[in-house]
Amino acid sequence: MMPSEDTGQGNAAEAPDAPLAVSLCISTLRHRPEFLRAASARRQGTGGFLLQARNRHDGTAGVQVGFTASKKIGNAVFRNRAKRRLREVARAVLPALAQPGWDYVLVARPGVTVDRPFTLLLADLEGALRAVHGPRK
Repeated sequence: MMPSEDTGQGNAAEAPDAPLAVSLCISTLRHRPEFLRAASARRQGTGGFLLQARNRHDGTAGVQVGFTASKKIGNAVFRNRAKRRLREVARAVLPALAQPGWDYVLVARPGVTVDRPFTLLLADLEGALRAVHGPRK
């Protein structure tokens, strides 16, 4: 028995709505020295997480982002949930507000990142980015 042609599977599936350029300009931090360099730069605390940001000063236009959830968050289920939420927040906000040539690390907060409403997490990241890129006080 052959599957029907109108099931919407296979090659007829449509591409995602996100522009390809947005996906290519944001990469993920993977190595510990990159996280440590970001940790020694600017920090901005929010209600849901801590944002660490660093200007690389290397002339590249790409944005790099990393996510951290320590064992203080809870067991592996809670740490993974916190990182998934932070990844989704970064995916929604960074293409519009991130500065080229910067590294960002989002650090989960115990008991808050997992339970905080998603709209507040979005507002937290927007406010933190504006504070980090605004004039220093």
